[in-house]
Amino acid sequence: MTTYAALLRGINLGSHAKIRMPDLKRLFLDLGHADVQTYLQSGNVVFTSTGKDASRLAGEIERRITRDLGLAVPVLLRTGPELADVVAKNPFLREQADPATLHVTFLADEPDGERLASLDPAAYAPDAFAVAGREVYLHCPHGYGRTKLNNTFFERRLGVVTTTRNWKTVTKLRELTGA
Repeated sequence: MTTYAALLRGINLGSHAKIRMPDLKRLFLDLGHADVQTYLQSGNVVFTSTGKDASRLAGEIERRITRDLGLAVPVLLRTGPELADVVAKNPFLREQADPATLHVTFLADEPDGERLASLDPAAYAPDAFAVAGREVYLHCPHGYGRTKLNNTFFERRLGVVTTTRNWKTVTKLRELTGA
């Protein structure tokens, strides 16, 4: 069994894409997953599965959400060890940044090298970002709500589906996955 965190993109933001957490939990259980627990109302589900192909699992979850709930919601998966790695590699912690100013933008796929090279982190100061594999680490000293470095920015610039979580949520998901 593998423990995963499912990160659903764009649900329960205002009146957009409302999903009740009990309904989401039931959906995961109906798909045959175990130890299902949701975290917050923003689309975080921790579960165990015998499935080893994260891409296939994410696709199954997305199709089921569409079928059962009538919503097209991208789902990104990370295993417990992947989340532990994300937490361990945050470059802004080494700089002693306030954890309340930190976020991680999760990418569905690794970005194209040319697209990545076209981004100049210095152009967005005082906000800062660092890309490592399928994650973008963000430091937004004036708050995520004020930065240009949001999901839409990275989706357009990198050409991949993204979803962002604050640092507290990232560390909690790592904890819940047992990593």
